[in-house]
Amino acid sequence: MTDDEAPRSSGQDRALPGLPAPPPPGASALPPGTYDGTVVLVTGGGTGLGKAVAAEFARLGADLVIASRKEDRLKAARDELAALGGRVTTAVCDIRDADRVAEVFDTAQEAYGLPGVLVNNAAANFPVPAEDMSPNAWRAVVDTTLTGTFLMTREFGRRHLAAGTPGSVIDVGASYAWTGGPGFAHSAAAKAGVKSLVETLAVEWGPYGIQINGLVPGLMPHDDMTDDIRGALDGGDRVGRTDPADPARDKAVRQPALRVGLPRELGWAATFLASPYARFITGHTLVVDGANWQRRGLVSPPVVTVREQMGRGPFEG
Repeated sequence: MTDDEAPRSSGQDRALPGLPAPPPPGASALPPGTYDGTVVLVTGGGTGLGKAVAAEFARLGADLVIASRKEDRLKAARDELAALGGRVTTAVCDIRDADRVAEVFDTAQEAYGLPGVLVNNAAANFPVPAEDMSPNAWRAVVDTTLTGTFLMTREFGRRHLAAGTPGSVIDVGASYAWTGGPGFAHSAAAKAGVKSLVETLAVEWGPYGIQINGLVPGLMPHDDMTDDIRGALDGGDRVGRTDPADPARDKAVRQPALRVGLPRELGWAATFLASPYARFITGHTLVVDGANWQRRGLVSPPVVTVREQMGRGPFEG
């Protein structure tokens, strides 16, 4: 599947149109140059959805600072994003380290100036039944996803408060912040905390001109998805719920939109939320998933334990 292809249902569902496909890559609802002179810092910006979000800011004139723990991914992303016409600086960073977080902001300011937009995209995640989860596994996900997001946001806020300048923060969340996430207890708890941070800091920092919003992606397949997450999405094979011959169609037909999302659709939402046209939107979490998280069946399906969905045997302690 290329970036321009969003698998749809077929067969007897062919008469159902689903939600229309988005405009082509490079399109934007915002005026050209919307982010001219604006520095945008994106964590986890070297791969996947973070890179897709960074690309849309770059197309609108932003100077980019992309941060990640892996330098090789940053180098590849820098070349790709620079080809869109903007300036790009990279920073290796473990967002769990407050001192290193401060250094990343120093790097950004030395290169282009204080970031006016922060996109907290970096997170950690992998599927595991709660009873099998080690304390280290819990800490690895919660410390990165929740504490790291807080440390980045705190540094951004402190610098803008000291300078007396406005700013915009976008925290990438997950729909199981509302619903809970069986198989992802650590990530769901962390993302619920991130959603609470959005709502709390929007009130605390609104008087100073700093807006905070959340952004939740739906199923948006991309080449950088981890094997664990890709395996969890394909896990229906173990309980007879997917068509192994056509997994792309299966994912599409399970969405109310009858298609999956494309990464640039998340980027478009991000550039709007941080733009001058969304200044009165703050403390809100926008879900970009074609209504999938709100879907309910008329009849509840049989319960299949998380262990069975992951192909694990009985818990033995």
